[in-house]
Amino acid sequence: MKNDVIKIAFIFLLTAGNIFGQQEKGIIGASNWLNNWTEFNPNQKDYGEVTQILTGNITKDTKLFKKYRYQLLGNVFVADSTTLTIEPGTVIIGDYKSKASLTISKGATLIADGLETDPIVFTSNRSVKRAGDWGGLIILGDAPMNKFGNGSVSNYYTNLDPSSYGNVNYGGQNAASNSGILRYVRIEYAGKRVGKTEYFSGLLLACVGNETVLENIMVSYAAANSFEIIGGEVNLNNAVSYKSNGNDFKFNNGTQSKLYNSLAVRSPYISSVNGSRCIQVLSYDNKQNVDFNKKGTYVDADNLTLLNSSDNLNNDIKMGLVKEAVFVGENAALDMNKTVISGFNPAVLFDEKITVNQTNLERIKFSEMYFNNCNGNIFVEYNSNNEDLENWYGNSAFFNVYSKGIDSQTFIDANNTRSPDYRLKINKIIATNDIEGNDK
Repeated sequence: MKNDVIKIAFIFLLTAGNIFGQQEKGIIGASNWLNNWTEFNPNQKDYGEVTQILTGNITKDTKLFKKYRYQLLGNVFVADSTTLTIEPGTVIIGDYKSKASLTISKGATLIADGLETDPIVFTSNRSVKRAGDWGGLIILGDAPMNKFGNGSVSNYYTNLDPSSYGNVNYGGQNAASNSGILRYVRIEYAGKRVGKTEYFSGLLLACVGNETVLENIMVSYAAANSFEIIGGEVNLNNAVSYKSNGNDFKFNNGTQSKLYNSLAVRSPYISSVNGSRCIQVLSYDNKQNVDFNKKGTYVDADNLTLLNSSDNLNNDIKMGLVKEAVFVGENAALDMNKTVISGFNPAVLFDEKITVNQTNLERIKFSEMYFNNCNGNIFVEYNSNNEDLENWYGNSAFFNVYSKGIDSQTFIDANNTRSPDYRLKINKIIATNDIEGNDK
């Protein structure tokens, strides 16, 4: 009898372990953590009339309350070691005409601690909202980066008042600096164009330190990057990028970042002319500005779901509307695990300057991945021969999985327009090392 109980317990644990192993790829959670606080149809939301105006420099501790509707007018700076606290449920509306933005300057603090049932919302003031209606949210810290000297975001602003130049600098030596809390927050229709090639990002984190709390943040319909991380040590959890024109997550300038349990949903019909990716990992834009004695960019990315939402994927690929999901630049490092990449062309692309050798393959890691319905898996830019890369990453030691399932077969409820569920379906992963669809 005792042996039978032990056998039953063992079978139960084995079964539970298999189910958990299947669930742990892509975004995870016992329930759908997107419920309540996210909004996938923000243009249908009416946030009410503006009752308060925010403009200029905020230089004394200030609290914003849910009972009011605030409008950002022009470039608003939280400066001089000031703390801005935002009550759960508060709505802050960015003005279209003045290219409004909110910047948390170096040394200042933002406490935007929303609730799952009462998120904080940044959105547009236009009746018909579009990507790029207003600027965005910028947080500047004093953590390290790999550039010489400090950085500045002065080029993001039009008609910047000379008295505000001190508020746009970032960078320092404090990796553990704390810029506050951003939790249960939505940022909608940001990314205003400010020059021929310059755009705000939905959320720009420049040299932000690892004591800053960044959790449950959704950026939707950004005209440029949803999340842009420059330098610093950033821990970003439960982040959502939805149908941005730019990159969903862009990392650059020596950032040491952790991205966990996060989602990027792209549309082939919404993208920049140069093509956009879910993840772009760069160490620099210009080598001449880089101190190579400092750390290059390193991103640890676990349990992500990167999805291209397409009604006709093959046709969209033929039309040139679908690009790679992940791009890795020269001298950058990426350790990606337990991530779903579904519906891209191909899944991953390395910069043409990256030589396929032992050093670079150990710097760029993919393990326990789920590559689904991609037109090829991992390539070097402008090189259609990826045999070496497929042999390396296709090795059974990495436990990477390959599939050709459509969205309805792969995800629990990806087609639900009001409350989608992008977790993988249980028992739908077939563990195979057979690599298909490598014709890029």
